[in-house]
Amino acid sequence: MTEATAYEPPRVWTWERENGGRFASINRPVSGATHEKELPRGKHPLQLYSLATPNGVKVTVMLEELLAAGYGGAEYDAYVVNIREGDQFGSGFVSINPNSKIPALVDYSMPQPTRVFESGAILLYLAEKFGAFLPEDPSERAECLSWLFWQMGSAPYLGGGFGHFYAYAPYKMEYPIDRFTMEVKRQLDVLDKRLSENPYVAGDAYTVADMAIWPWYGVLTTGKLYEAAEFLAAEEYRNVVRWYEEIAARDAVIRGRKVNRINGPLEDQLHERHDASDFELRTQDRLEAAE
Repeated sequence: MTEATAYEPPRVWTWERENGGRFASINRPVSGATHEKELPRGKHPLQLYSLATPNGVKVTVMLEELLAAGYGGAEYDAYVVNIREGDQFGSGFVSINPNSKIPALVDYSMPQPTRVFESGAILLYLAEKFGAFLPEDPSERAECLSWLFWQMGSAPYLGGGFGHFYAYAPYKMEYPIDRFTMEVKRQLDVLDKRLSENPYVAGDAYTVADMAIWPWYGVLTTGKLYEAAEFLAAEEYRNVVRWYEEIAARDAVIRGRKVNRINGPLEDQLHERHDASDFELRTQDRLEAAE
């Protein structure tokens, strides 16, 4: 099929071949495990299985922020789930997330091991578990949760919509790129106007709402997400840029972005995280230099 070919959908769709651009080899219309693979388990009660995509970064930033704030119970082990290799379809991972998406967390500190999947659910779970980064005042809490779920509802238009057709589809198609670009710019405008009134998304305090939105919409303004900052004229959203830069400078955010990262500069890749000292001793540049 070429870009100019009109497509007439069949009465009943059937899966006849891999189709989906860069991620075609792992796209399929059924759920469940494709192979047997147990998950590793470390020494801490919190076990994270993830990758440093925007959704994965949300959770590692949250955990590092909790540790920086003095919540020792937030110590965790983090293991890579390489979604490009199909690790998310291993039996062990499917047992903790039947939807086969990263990140997924298991909390062994509970009376029975508790699984949590979907990044927004993990952020909310951790915020409630430790009583941190979520306002107690009912009105402020409602505002924070509204923006947290704004991100969960909006980001599929950015990632699965704009990101797919702009960066990953087999060829460029004007209609879907225009459609999703318009929506992403509208979302950036919503966020920019909100941040013109407040230092953080939910108000005066840094919360889980910022941690959820920042890896998507903040990073988008830098060109590091889909290399689309120029195309979107992202510099026009000055309040979003200001907010991105302030959060990017936080020590916990710097650490959190490195966890489970398997691309980019070697010094920014910490494939597995088991202890705070790993940031000094076990990034890929140090591991490869020691070989």
